[in-house]
Amino acid sequence: MRHFGHIAPETRERLFHQEPCAFTADSPARLLSAGLGATLYSPATRPRLAADIVKQTAGGVVSMVLCLEDSIADEDVPAGEENLVRQFAELDALNARTGAEPPLLFVRVRTPDQIPDLVRRLGDSVRLLSGFVLPKFTEERGVPFLEALSAAETACGRRLFAMPVLESPELLYRESRVETLEGIARAVGKYRDRVLALRLGVTDFCSSYGLRRAPDMTAYDVQIVASVIGDVVNMLGRADGSGFTVTGPVWEYFRVPERVFKPQLRTSPFLEVRAVGLREKLIEHAMDGLLREISLDQANGLLGKTCIHPSHVLPVHALSVVSHEEFSDAADILRPDSDGGGVLRSAYTNKMNEVKPHRAWAERTLLRAEVFGVANEDVGFVDLLTAGVTG
Repeated sequence: MRHFGHIAPETRERLFHQEPCAFTADSPARLLSAGLGATLYSPATRPRLAADIVKQTAGGVVSMVLCLEDSIADEDVPAGEENLVRQFAELDALNARTGAEPPLLFVRVRTPDQIPDLVRRLGDSVRLLSGFVLPKFTEERGVPFLEALSAAETACGRRLFAMPVLESPELLYRESRVETLEGIARAVGKYRDRVLALRLGVTDFCSSYGLRRAPDMTAYDVQIVASVIGDVVNMLGRADGSGFTVTGPVWEYFRVPERVFKPQLRTSPFLEVRAVGLREKLIEHAMDGLLREISLDQANGLLGKTCIHPSHVLPVHALSVVSHEEFSDAADILRPDSDGGGVLRSAYTNKMNEVKPHRAWAERTLLRAEVFGVANEDVGFVDLLTAGVTG
């Protein structure tokens, strides 16, 4: 699989200075964590789940979560498990006939004992499974999940990853936040090789205070949520080798009936590529707020995003592509002859690049460039959006 792999090769050649790399579920964890992109959630009860996965893969999705937790009712869990096992077998048979490769597939469970039980019930089709999403993760609740995953991995002989969801009230409340984060750090640090990414459950954070952000607001406009994101990145997302990939929060909207504030998308980038109609469509479906939140995610150290609607996937991926200017700066900073430090003038002659302070940023940027590609010099996110829509 590869990002933008659903787009025609000649179009990719026009768009990219460096195309996104190909990867598989067996690729190194460092590559997979950076390449999760827009992780699309789907209830595990969907009757045509296997067909849905095939369809979304063809549309550019590279990671999905099949949910047995909050997205389905309590009484539907047994039926959801049965459906999940049946759909995995169907997808496995389909892939065997077509030679297709599914996206990275994760199952969001409710309890630790579901992990070994589902792995056993999946049988041979467990080869399609990349891991589990662990809800309401704290040290106390999370360690049993991680122990169960480790045991299940041994039993099936396949590498399985964990993606803990940070969404508990203890993490939100000021008086318990630092202690909770320290506990989470201990738990995930012990199982570092199996923790692919940490996911933020902002909907649960808002729920603790009876809040819900409007479609023209981002998570960063809700100050109590923004403070948690900052602290999570501060303690768990450091670039010194101790940190983890932290993914952006879910965007809940896909159509806006009424707008209070002005649209947040400038007109000029769309005029330049004659895509005014696309701008109007994005605004109609609340995508201007999503695009702004993705940009703020990246500015605050997050990579990738939880998504609940297929229309959110392309904007996340388009804004994850490294611009030619970013790539040029990062490559200059990491040149072997720059190891001693110093200050370089950007090749674009519009900024200074300080070799030592900007090194961690440059390393992260080149990793993102590997999985999402580098845009050609004259290509912007509107070009990528337009190409993704038209295929």
